[in-house]
Amino acid sequence: MRAIPVASVALLGAAALSACVPAGAVGSNTFGFTVSPATVAPGGEVTLGVGRTAAGCHGRVTVTSPVFDTVTIPRHESSATARVDRDARRGAVYRVTFACRDKSGTVDLTIAGGGSHHPSDEPWRSKGVHAGEGGSVAGFDLKQIGLGAALIAAAVGTAYHLSRRRSGEDGA
Repeated sequence: MRAIPVASVALLGAAALSACVPAGAVGSNTFGFTVSPATVAPGGEVTLGVGRTAAGCHGRVTVTSPVFDTVTIPRHESSATARVDRDARRGAVYRVTFACRDKSGTVDLTIAGGGSHHPSDEPWRSKGVHAGEGGSVAGFDLKQIGLGAALIAAAVGTAYHLSRRRSGEDGA
């Protein structure tokens, strides 16, 4: 008999957590466009992929970017390779655009060797490892964390209250 309240608390908690995910974290890449690896050295090769699922693209795909020549993925293949220009700017992030009939999408490609996603005009110099920001501090927003905690607490409290009310244990 305790399985139903436990399951409802778990589902409400999962729903509350999924509601706290920022809109930008949910990928708009619904057609399975990929660039692998996502970070490459100048002159390196990348594999460009397209999902051939029901929601994906079924025709020929044209892939363009400022750091490599235009590549065409034939309709019966799901990937192709491209060589990144040797003069690609280290640390820069370039947009790779996939176009398939009426469907299109973009994926970011980072050129290795830079210090950040927003390169400066000064020349790149190796200064060792920059550590400490990771995922724990970068983008820390107390307001969003508080809102997420409040949503989770409300979901758990509501589930607890409803499970107690149904069993008649709260004196009602």
